[in-house]
Amino acid sequence: MSIAPPANATTTDARIAPAIGPDISCASGPTPVPTLVRPRARGKFIFTGDEKFYVRGVSYGAFHPDASGREYHDPDVIERDFAQMAANGINTVRIPHTTPPRSLLDAAQRHGLRLMVGLSAEQYLGFLIDGKKTVVEIEALVRAKVREFAGHPALLCYALGNEIPALMARWLGRRKIERYLKRLYRAVKEEDPDGLVTYVNYPTTEYLHLPFLDLVCFNVYLESPDRFEAYLGRLQTGASASRAPTGRPSPR
Repeated sequence: MSIAPPANATTTDARIAPAIGPDISCASGPTPVPTLVRPRARGKFIFTGDEKFYVRGVSYGAFHPDASGREYHDPDVIERDFAQMAANGINTVRIPHTTPPRSLLDAAQRHGLRLMVGLSAEQYLGFLIDGKKTVVEIEALVRAKVREFAGHPALLCYALGNEIPALMARWLGRRKIERYLKRLYRAVKEEDPDGLVTYVNYPTTEYLHLPFLDLVCFNVYLESPDRFEAYLGRLQTGASASRAPTGRPSPR
């Protein structure tokens, strides 16, 4: 888990720029595409090369699709938005609920941004419960998505899913959810061995034991800074315990 660094930390990110004006779209000419190094997870941090990468991110979407079902269909708007993000110190963009086209990663790379791409495991779980798809069919869908992005330098990580509802997790059982996510994790790794993989959990299902993930990610909505810092410490402790090389299950 990487968070914003202290003020005196040295990072690979540019200093946050002042707010930009409305004429950002007026470009003076073509600019070279930044060279991005694929990220690696080491301990509690993300590294690009030999330097720590601190995530400064925003979510982008979901948006109303066009008549063809394309959510990210206006390249001019995307270029403008990504330019504004980069100019204001953002280095990461999360695509939360749909899998974007590869062209969106190309646009992100042009602005030195990295994308967190969702694979929608929580949506496919409903198909599995209703018997409309088998786990083999769901795995094939996930593999096809990953093949589209495998090796792209603007990819920060794949997110298997987002917030499987607590009632569904309790109904199916913790072990079944864990096995489901682990199977999809392995499928992603087979298609893109160097890609980082996570699952975006939330406090209601924090009991899920997912030590195989490369990153620990949680949606946390706490407006009190003290409560947020306390819960962040809890997550750090839990992440460390789940990876302790003791050969025994972590206490829960």
